Amino acid sequence: MPNNDLDAIDCRIVAALQEDGRLTNIDLADKVGLSPSPCLRRVKRLERDGYIEAYRAVLRRESVGLGFSVFVGVKIDGHANDKAMAFEKAVVAMPEIVACHLVSGDADYFLEIVVPDLDHYRRFLIEKLLELPIVREVRSNIAIQTLKAGAPLPLSHLRAPL
Repeated sequence: MPNNDLDAIDCRIVAALQEDGRLTNIDLADKVGLSPSPCLRRVKRLERDGYIEAYRAVLRRESVGLGFSVFVGVKIDGHANDKAMAFEKAVVAMPEIVACHLVSGDADYFLEIVVPDLDHYRRFLIEKLLELPIVREVRSNIAIQTLKAGAPLPLSHLRAPL
């Protein structure tokens, strides 16, 4: 259940920063209808309270030689044990895995993997992922085209109107 401590101005701040995390405090304040000092105080509070987790640059994958994306469903042997924790720790440490979700359904985990090409994925799969002793089954889905990724979170469900 979401924390409902955000008022309308807080909602406008987080929406604006999701759109452009490089906004200066002056531009952000102007956009949300505050003077710079109270705006900065609110942003610092949103960061401190964990609403704003991080700021980062989003790179064009193809430009940095990582244009091959694979979505992988992984079934494991067992869940509530040390081996499952070791699996989670191992996949979190693998830089090729940019997202890992514990899911319900046919797979236990759903991974998003980015690598330069099919050969790199084959090596990653054989030399890293399938080497994990708890992995029982892997189903790979190669992305053909990305239509949407890294979109801002939808905030319309929050109590305060945007």
